[in-house]
Amino acid sequence: MTLSAGIVFLASMSASMAADHSMGFFVTSVGMGDGANLGGLEGADAHCDTLATAAGSTGRIWHAYLSTQEEGKRGVSARYRIGQGPWYNALGELIASDLDELHLNPNIIKRTAVDENGNRVKGVGDQPNEHDILTGSMADGMAYFPWDTDDHTCSNWTSSGEGSANVGHHDRHGGGNTSWNAAHGSRGCSQENLQSSGGAGLLYCFAID
Repeated sequence: MTLSAGIVFLASMSASMAADHSMGFFVTSVGMGDGANLGGLEGADAHCDTLATAAGSTGRIWHAYLSTQEEGKRGVSARYRIGQGPWYNALGELIASDLDELHLNPNIIKRTAVDENGNRVKGVGDQPNEHDILTGSMADGMAYFPWDTDDHTCSNWTSSGEGSANVGHHDRHGGGNTSWNAAHGSRGCSQENLQSSGGAGLLYCFAID
């Protein structure tokens, strides 16, 4: 290999490695403003895409980390909506290499669970605390079993009134619960309900490609 060819090869490899570390995960900087009424999965996905695009991410497909519930059968599971990984945050830090690492030992803490612009999201100790992230999921990323008739998804992300939504703590802190995706249920589905327990209707967004 000639010197010039080697330089071109190394430059190409460097560009490829940089591309591999592009943002594939973020916490939304803002909610949609109507509590847990996100317009269903489609509305939530569109919100992720809008924020990612505004932050300069192009050519990627974004999905919100959300599960749904269905009568008589298991709903859509967040785990299977978000691709296979790896996922990096806006600062180029690895969040998880694959689905197993994401759900068993992810690099999700307050320092790394940043928004689409690389800014930290308010958590325990901040005013206001906004660490409750909507998921509607169990700890393994799966939707709730069909025989569990409690509402864990605010009527599949269409309610800003009655119901409840399961949330995780992006800072892995608060009330003795360190789960990033399945800490507790919300007090209701309205914006006020979400705020009352430390939330703002924020979402986890993942690039699926």
